[in-house]
Order: sequence, then C-alpha cells, then structure tokens
Amino acid sequence: MNAFQLKNGELHAEGVPLSAIAQQCGTPTYVYSRAAMTEAYQAYADAGRRADGSAATQVQFAMKSNSSLAVLNVFARLGAGFDIVSGGELERVLAAGGDPRKVVFSGVGKSETEMRLALSHDVACFNVESIPELHRLSAVAAAMGKRARVSLRVNPDVDAGTHPYISTGLKNNKFGIAFEQVLGAYRAAATLPGIDIAGIDCHIGSQITQVTPYLDALDKVLELVERLESEGIKIHHLDLGGGLGITYDDETPPQIGEFVSALLVHLTHRGHGHRQVLFEPGRSLVGNAGLLLTKVEFLKPGAAKNFCIVDAAMNDLARPAMYEAYHGIRPVKPHIDAKADVYDVVGPVCESGDWLGRDRSLAVADGDLLAIMSAGAYGFVMSSNYNTRPRAAEVMVDGDRFHVIHDREMVADLMRGERVLP
Repeated sequence: MNAFQLKNGELHAEGVPLSAIAQQCGTPTYVYSRAAMTEAYQAYADAGRRADGSAATQVQFAMKSNSSLAVLNVFARLGAGFDIVSGGELERVLAAGGDPRKVVFSGVGKSETEMRLALSHDVACFNVESIPELHRLSAVAAAMGKRARVSLRVNPDVDAGTHPYISTGLKNNKFGIAFEQVLGAYRAAATLPGIDIAGIDCHIGSQITQVTPYLDALDKVLELVERLESEGIKIHHLDLGGGLGITYDDETPPQIGEFVSALLVHLTHRGHGHRQVLFEPGRSLVGNAGLLLTKVEFLKPGAAKNFCIVDAAMNDLARPAMYEAYHGIRPVKPHIDAKADVYDVVGPVCESGDWLGRDRSLAVADGDLLAIMSAGAYGFVMSSNYNTRPRAAEVMVDGDRFHVIHDREMVADLMRGERVLP
C-alpha cells in the first residue's frame, strides 16, 4: 500500500496530516505507518502458506533495518521472528515482547558474551559465518551444558547486482563460508560437542530487484543440501535471507508475493518443497512504510547550484552520503501554481557530503515542510550525533491517530556519561 497520499492538498500518513505531526513533535521526525508494515508482513505470510493452509515459511524481520521498539512490537504481534546481528539487538527483541525462540543470530563477529546471552535465551538458531566461530560457539555452549542449533552461512559467489556496499554473496565479501569450504565445515560441525545442525543459510545482498540471483544462489545451496544428506547430515530448514528491494525511484522489484512464490515453486520443482523456509526481510517490510519529515530553513541561490537547506541532515539519514542513494522528496503542502526551481536539498552538517537529494525540481519557500520518502529502513537506525546534533523523534501512525514512539533527544542526553578532566 501507499500509506502516504495527498488529501485535501496536503500529504497525509494514513489518516493523519503530516503538518499536525510537525506541529506537535517538531522536525526532523521519522514517521511510520503501522498499516503499511502490516500489509507487507501479511504478503510474506500469505504467500508462504501451503495448499492445506499450513505455513511453509517463517518471517524473521531483519531488525538491523529498523530496531525501534514499537516497530519490533508491531512485527512480534503479527507472529514474526527476528534476524539479529548483535547481543544488543537480542535485548531489543526481548524489550519489544518478541519471542527469543524465534530469533536467528547472524553476523560475522559474535563475541563469547553475545553467544552466552543468546544461548541463555534459547534462540532458535545461530547463522554461523566462519569455521573459527563454529569452534568458539561449540566451546561456549558445551561449557554451559547446552548445544547450539546452527545453520552455516554459505557464500555462493553470486552477484546480486546491487551496490557494492550492500552486496554480501560474492567471494570477496566478508560474509559467510566459502562455497568450497562448506562441506568440510558441516562435517566438522557434526563432530562438535556443543553443536546441533539445524539448517543452511544464504544471503546475497540488499536492495535486489530481480528474482534470478536468488534462484542461482538457491540452486547452489540445494546442491550442498543434497550432498550433505547423502552423507547422513540432516538439514531441517533453509534460510534464504532477505534483500528484496523496494521502489525508491524507478526500480521495479517483484512484488513480495511473486518473489516468495517463485522461490517456493523452485524448491518444489527441485524436490525440496517439504522443507521449512526462513526469510529475513528488512527493507521490503519497512522501507516504504516510513518517511523523514523536515523543514526548509533557507533557500540559497548559488552561482552553479541552488540549495534548499533543511533541518534534517546526513546524521539523520546517512544513505545518500554513504551510498549516493536516491530518496524521493515531496512537499507536504504543494504550491500548485508556484514556479519550481532546481535545488540540491542539503542539511546543516559541516560536510560537503551532507545532502539528501540532488537536482530536485521543487516549488518551495522558507518554512515549508518536506517529506523525504522511503526512509523506514536504514534511516533512524543508522543516525548519529555528528556535530552534536540530537537524533530525531519517531512517530507511529495508526489510522487517524499517531503515537510518539521515541522522544527527540536533547543535547544533555548526548553528554550523559561524559567527564571533564579533574
């Protein structure tokens, strides 16, 4: 669904005018739609049902995309599990009411402390990303009198066709175990005292807009599954990762239902339709369910460029500076008859890389509100306090109501815990 639409000449989030949120909460503020998140989750859940109504799939929300407690709580209520990459993220799942037994723990650098925390809460599975990690996990689990359920993350050397910084399945990426080493790693895992083999995992990247790379990776994973089971090593589930893209500008990724169905049909065709499948979506659940609301501070004509200076910045939304990512920018109250000019939309941070949009045609004036679209994923969660800027507020819209789910930080919050020298 498109939760953000013009009504009576003003951009709304569901039934709430964005100007009402700005008036009560100030700017910059992240605004999320509960309905949009719910609809995206249901698309995964519905497409993952067998003919008899049973669930062939389990959704593990990749919370690195958005770890706000209210967002996690929405998905926990819907029945989601969670894909985590740190002990801190596990603590957030618990605080949001999530079930730790529906958590998979990914990430290349799990510490012993994090392993103990996860084992103490009986997480569903560890996605192990290296052979040294496998041995460390076995030793930690055995010392606790436990056995850790694991999937080994396979690096299939498949090009996802996405930005290099968010590609994870090539042989030069840090993630996963090299395809040629996986069989040996599983054989070793089968002998370790603190390990129970549960499944196999693969993740090839983020913001992927075609199904073909997934199918290529899946075929390589199934080759391994068939080889492992011929040796008596049972694989109970397939974790196919996340990474499905969204529309930021003119991308045309497959619909969630089409994507899930294509993978399940392929599994059935290969004789693996009986297996439980885990998906780890993040961006496709929350990306277009959120926006960043900001205010125009100044319009600054220049010799080569015109600048629209807003109160949001790269510390609030890092993706443009980090990835040169595109986000749509819409006036909250469009000036229908006003002349548009071309602007770079920039923030107050003291960096030339502090921009949110380049060469945008906008009819705007000082004090206008703008909506930076598609900001629900990798937005607030990647924000910082650079230039001693307090982080934005967060709001969840639910029909014709909205709830402040994260208060705006104050400068005093930033300095808490600091000391000057005696």
